[in-house]
Formats: sequence, C-alpha cells, structure tokens
Amino acid sequence: MSGTHAHGAKPMDFIHKGKVKNVYAVDEKTLEFEFSDRVSVFDKIIPSDIPFKGETLCRTSAHWFGVCQKAGIKTHFLKQTAPNKMHVKRVQVIHDYSKINSNTRNYLIPLEVIVRYYAYGSLYDRILEGQITAPQLGFPKGHAVQKAEALPEPFFEVTTKLEKTDRPLQKDEAMKMAGMSVREWDDLKEAALKIDSHINREVRNRGLVHVDGKKEFAFDEDRQLMVVDTFGTADEDRFWDLDEFDAGRHVEKSKEFVRQHYRETGYHEALYAARKAGTHEPDIPALPPELVQQTSQVYVELFEQLTGQKFR
Repeated sequence: MSGTHAHGAKPMDFIHKGKVKNVYAVDEKTLEFEFSDRVSVFDKIIPSDIPFKGETLCRTSAHWFGVCQKAGIKTHFLKQTAPNKMHVKRVQVIHDYSKINSNTRNYLIPLEVIVRYYAYGSLYDRILEGQITAPQLGFPKGHAVQKAEALPEPFFEVTTKLEKTDRPLQKDEAMKMAGMSVREWDDLKEAALKIDSHINREVRNRGLVHVDGKKEFAFDEDRQLMVVDTFGTADEDRFWDLDEFDAGRHVEKSKEFVRQHYRETGYHEALYAARKAGTHEPDIPALPPELVQQTSQVYVELFEQLTGQKFR
C-alpha cells in the first residue's frame, strides 16, 4: 500500500487514513480513495480485516455515482482506477467552522446527512428513551411506534462530520456551522431524498428494502452542491432482505450484522456506558474467524444485489 503508480510515476502524497479509506493527493484538484478491508462500528475500528470489503464498497460507490450522474445530480466522482480505488474531485476540509461562510467555495459541508425510512437502530433507541416523539416522525400524537415500523414520511436529520464522535444538530446550528442559507439547506435535503428515491427503487427491484442511509455533500468552485464520499453501501446504509421483510422479519444485509454481534456480546453497552461516564473506552475485540468469513460473504452478496453486477 505504497500509494505509487506503475511505470516509475512519483508516489502520491498520503493525506489521511480514515476509518475505512486511505486518501492520497493525485494533484491539487484530485484525490485517490483507496478502500481498505477495515471495518468500523460505533466509531471504533475493529482489529479484523474483512476480505473483499474494500472492493465491494468501491464498486458499489462507483455504481451509485453513475446513477446520480444520469439523474442530473452533481457528484465529485471522476473515475474508478482499480477494483478498490477511485479518483474524485478534491475539496477543502475546514475544521474551524468560523472560517466557513456564504462566500466559501469548494469545501466539504461539515455535516453527515441521515435519512431514515423505518423506526429502527439508533432511531428506535431514541424513541424508547423519549428523545424523539411519534409526532416528530409524522405519526399522530399518542401513537406507539413499533420497532421496524415504516415511517409516514422520511425522517431527515444531520450530525457533525468532523468531530471525534458524531452529535446530532438542530437545523439552525447545522446551517450556521456549514455556512448555508435556507435555500441551500432545502437543496441539500432535496438532493438527499432524490438520491434515495433512486436507491429505494433500484434495490427493491433486486430484493432489498432500504432502511436508512447517510450521505456527505460539498460545494464546488461555483458553490454548486455535489454529493461526495460514498453512499448506498453496506457501510453507510442499512438494508433488509425483502422476502424476509414481507414475512414480518428484519434480516440485516449490511454492516448492522457486525454491530449486532457487539450488542449481543455486551461490548456496545460497556462502550456507551464509558462514553456517558467520561471514563476510558474499552478496546473493541476482534471478530471470531467464522464471523469474518460470514461478514465478507454479506458484503459480496450485497454488492451483487445493490448493483445487479456479478462480483467475479
């Protein structure tokens, strides 16, 4: 993993090691994303690599960027350069929010955009805790929200993107942090829902239910909105098997499969108790070998269902 090109080309500058991607500078305007086989859950990198994971994520992302471009949605994608690598347009990453305003150009919007379609996962946890009420989700007052219940309308929310752990944001704080106008906020929401309408329709035709997903956006040199990073994959989104769903069961076809393992072993509870208390967070244990193989299989099968392509 040298970041070099063949034929004696000079090495690319290593920029950043993310939870699952390594990022290199190709030139001033272009980055290379190298998708690793690392897996991250609860903001922790698991000390177990998952075979073929990086390739499935890269190829799935390239598929959805193609769908967006055909639908007239601007993206930062340039080309796929290897099974687990792609070139994308480079934007500024500004950690100091005070330096972002309505005149800033070509920068990552420092928000994670999340759209949910079912009462599940962390959303359902917050419903149980009383943090989110039925009317906030579009249900009538007094409605008892059931686990995995379809929401009457998409539930749109944002969290921080550039902080150590993501925290939910209210609209006003998010707009101020990102230097966005009300119109730009509306455009952001509309773009996320438009992308999801394509994902929802495509995957249902291939036997999946799109439960929820997160996306990132940036403004380009002309302050035009574009979708960046990756989305519609087993890492950013949650999917269920459609046949199982129709039979009343919720069978995960995403990274949720791994999250559930850590919930069942008690690690999730211990981690969040430590975070709440402000004490040392326990190290995340490796996955058992059989679970590593099962997880690899989940990623490969999901790639084929999401894209309609054969992995090999």
